[in-house]
Amino acid sequence: MDFSQALLLVAAGTITGAVNAVAGGGSLLTFPALLSVGLPPVQASVTNSVSVAFGYIGGVASTRKDLAGQTVLKQLVPAAILGTLTGCFLLLGTPEKLFDWIAPSLVLVATVVMAAQEFLTKRLAQPQDQPKWAKVAAVFAIGVYGGYFIAAIGVIIMAVLGLVLNDQIRRMVATKNVIQLSIGAVAATTFALFGPVAWTAVAALVPGTILGGFLGGHFGRRLDAKAVRWVVVAFGLLVSAVLFARAI
Repeated sequence: MDFSQALLLVAAGTITGAVNAVAGGGSLLTFPALLSVGLPPVQASVTNSVSVAFGYIGGVASTRKDLAGQTVLKQLVPAAILGTLTGCFLLLGTPEKLFDWIAPSLVLVATVVMAAQEFLTKRLAQPQDQPKWAKVAAVFAIGVYGGYFIAAIGVIIMAVLGLVLNDQIRRMVATKNVIQLSIGAVAATTFALFGPVAWTAVAALVPGTILGGFLGGHFGRRLDAKAVRWVVVAFGLLVSAVLFARAI
């Protein structure tokens, strides 16, 4: 990686951190940035997962008070861990040529979820309480997705929790943060041990995401979160189209 590519990743990480602080879905930006510096799609996805995992710690720390008495995590965290391990090893076993088609499909799925965020948020105003097995199965599925492709994982977790868990929004957000950190930590550890992580890219991205998170948290109130989200959606659609074209 040359100096200009490192600067590109630092810039992408900074924008990602800021976008995550304001609207979420920032990892939709880092994945194409990693592809643009020459990483193969599987390696880019692995490196992306490792890079964004560091940002999940702050979310748990900031909402830990809302976790008091949240006993459902005893079932959900193990399900998330097992699902993540499954997703990680599925990714590592996916041939590059096949992932060339899977990657744009997953970018498109994550983008559609981002676009539907307002609808999903309204859906959370009428939460459901499903049987324990349904909650565990749903979170296991989230873990598989997160281990395979981390983009927009926070939005996806909240959407699924709203379908299976009846709780206050603030407690649901705190639960989401724990599940998200569990997925991020397991994916990062698994890929660090067994995956083709581009560590120089991680070293360029992580400082940027930390800086961007600080800037987004500090100045984010001046920005329109809805407008930021639609910019991310537009970018996600463009990236998906470009990746599909490249796979043809």
